[in-house]
Amino acid sequence: MARASSAALMPLDEALARLRDGLAPVTPCILPLAEAVGRIAAATVTAAGPLPRGRSSLRDGWAAVAAEITGASPYAPVPLPRAPAWIEAGEALPPGHDTVLPAEAIAAAGPGAEAVSDAPAGDGTRPAGGDLAAGQELIGAGARVTALRALALAEAGLDTVAVRVPRVALVLTGAGRRAGPEARGAALAALVGRAGGRVASVADAAGGVADWADALAAAEADAILVVGGTGFGRADHAADALAAAGRLDGHGLALRPGETAGFGRIGATPVLLLPGRPEAMLAAFLALARPLLAVLAGARPEPARRATLRRKVTSGIGLSEIVFVAGTEEGAPLDAATPDVLTPDVLPLGGAELALGRLLLARGAILVPPEREGYSEGTPVAILPL
Repeated sequence: MARASSAALMPLDEALARLRDGLAPVTPCILPLAEAVGRIAAATVTAAGPLPRGRSSLRDGWAAVAAEITGASPYAPVPLPRAPAWIEAGEALPPGHDTVLPAEAIAAAGPGAEAVSDAPAGDGTRPAGGDLAAGQELIGAGARVTALRALALAEAGLDTVAVRVPRVALVLTGAGRRAGPEARGAALAALVGRAGGRVASVADAAGGVADWADALAAAEADAILVVGGTGFGRADHAADALAAAGRLDGHGLALRPGETAGFGRIGATPVLLLPGRPEAMLAAFLALARPLLAVLAGARPEPARRATLRRKVTSGIGLSEIVFVAGTEEGAPLDAATPDVLTPDVLPLGGAELALGRLLLARGAILVPPEREGYSEGTPVAILPL
């Protein structure tokens, strides 16, 4: 396939609009809470009733009536009118009781027991609805099922939740590839999983255009990602294969890195062509695949995390540019990256042709829009998580 000139490169916004045109969220499925974490909720879930349903204990201790033990102390114990009732944390208080005393607050159990400490009404207890009110939202449609939201659903008595999980078929090509299909497939599966989808199949394309087209046509999924073979070398058949198997809507995008990315359809199924180089593949995934999967999963936009640039970023007008960033401590040298965390200040690492050793330091990326020449040092920027 002939190389597109820079003037013919499709703007990223146009590519995204055409890629997502006519797409709808996939059919929901029901998953156990443990499997649903990281997925996108298909519907809003609310608490069916108050939690707890009645006043309950926050600690192990003795259920008591506050008015019956007023003023009790080790020097002035107060006899109890009845044998005290032991209660475990989380259990409902017996009728008429309104406080929970610690174990040492009762001198002896059984008839004739005395309180040696008092407590106000409500102490050590949770009132009805104190954790969750009836009808309170536990998770909204389009929200990601986090560990905390799964905990809230479980506490409300649920063990499953409806989610949308787009199925993704990976077609891995040998063009310029150093890693085997299993290694590259595992890396893509992790990215797809973080975007709310799951990899349904992994195929390895080899041979000529017809063989690649057969591999594409055989994929059964909600979206197909082709990795590698998007350039203009003799063994790069991705674009021609998509045109043969379905429809090629765009090849050559105003995205750096990732200029050789492309997209189209096979029937109603969207197909993305991602470059094979690690930094270009990741950039195209962030700019194209993640928004595509968000539509298929019915995900609502998540608040962007912002950070401050510790060094200026330059970019060319007319290109959308992905720049990878690393965390860096305040006051640290400009080349001192903090690889394990994304800090409030970030250090630009670069984008196009970024060496793998530098890419390993990245903990996020920024997208420079085509109308900007970059960002000056000290500019707050939105971070795309990896």
